[in-house]
Amino acid sequence: MMQQVGIRVKGRIDPHWSEWLEGLQISHVNQDISILTGTINDQTILHGLISKLRNLGLALVYLRCEEDKGE
Repeated sequence: MMQQVGIRVKGRIDPHWSEWLEGLQISHVNQDISILTGTINDQTILHGLISKLRNLGLALVYLRCEEDKGE
């Protein structure tokens, strides 16, 4: 089941990390907040993303995940 995700973290992620972060788009609110958005295939990938962000030392600020209505 495809899911739309929005993840906000404290810290700046360079856009070149997008591929490593499952192809999610990376944007910035300001110097200290990064937003990752896009579509993932399942919850296992979401858990992997959260682990990657934790391993980078980034604090999770917000997480939104909902079923992709386009399916």
